[in-house]
Amino acid sequence: MIFFITFLKALAAVLITNNHYTGIYPTDALAKGGMVGNILFFAVSGYLLYNVKLPFLRWYGKRLWRIYLPVVLVTGTCMAIGLYQLKPGLVSWHDFLLSVVGYQRLGKGTVTWWYLYPTYYHFVASIVVLYIPYYFCVKIQALRNNLGWLMLAIAVVWICAYFTVFDRSTNRILNTHDPFIRFMFMESMLLGAWFRQNDVNVRNKGSVWFPILAVVCFAAYVVLQGALARYKGLVTLQIVAPFVNLAILYFIFRTCAGYDSKLEKLPVLTKKFVTLLSDTTLEIYLVQFVLIRLFKPMHMFPVNWFLLTFSIIISAYITHIICGFIYSGVDKLTGKGRLSAPQISKRS
Repeated sequence: MIFFITFLKALAAVLITNNHYTGIYPTDALAKGGMVGNILFFAVSGYLLYNVKLPFLRWYGKRLWRIYLPVVLVTGTCMAIGLYQLKPGLVSWHDFLLSVVGYQRLGKGTVTWWYLYPTYYHFVASIVVLYIPYYFCVKIQALRNNLGWLMLAIAVVWICAYFTVFDRSTNRILNTHDPFIRFMFMESMLLGAWFRQNDVNVRNKGSVWFPILAVVCFAAYVVLQGALARYKGLVTLQIVAPFVNLAILYFIFRTCAGYDSKLEKLPVLTKKFVTLLSDTTLEIYLVQFVLIRLFKPMHMFPVNWFLLTFSIIISAYITHIICGFIYSGVDKLTGKGRLSAPQISKRS
């Protein structure tokens, strides 16, 4: 994998995890960065999955196989030891469809919520849904050749929806459990695909302005969120927030792509650690929820921070290794004379 992509994927894992460290730091003001981490991950996914070659069902099945195994393994383990509870009952088709659209708290605690469409992990739920339109966006040549116009069209549709059906009475446009968040996630995937499409024009062509503009956009986002929290009359301006985040994403991507060769020259141990985080991004996301809940009562910063972070990395790595054995075992069983099981792939 191109190392700047490895770096961005690891950075996404760090930011998403740090955002969940509320109650771990002396002040929750330090537990930030989750939204940038989310869109970074979707952009990296868009970059890596740009060259789709398989028919849709095989391609999508491959993605689901890679995603669902660690979800089932982590969730099942937590249930077996009593850390997660399963509620009786099933989600109705009506509620299930609403959940797919993005209302992700429906059927809380049921088999559907935990396993079939794992909305406990909002990130996973969004991946499962958005991989479908993304496939056709990069598979259909007319769309693939006009990614910029496609992103603009999606933005226009989203703005129209915001001013017609979105509840603008409260500041919730970046709520990860709100359907409208998927606009930004989808745009991030397409932006990642655009970067892959224009790789030769951006990689190792850095500028000091890109990191500066990333910081400026981030500062603008902080100011905007502070103003929205303080002055309720400005709530309509929340529509600006997703576009500021996409600007942050663009300039972070340009910065890292522009200095790819310099990132390649990082010390060997640093690169190995970054690669470890990158390879276990999904597992890190899955194991952190229960571990954070267990470490919150400690209140011994920074000891709790180090113990929690170490536990997350080790648990994620063990989960990754176990899943790897299962992937390999299933592939060996099905690889001769029948369709091969999906491989752990970061590109296809």
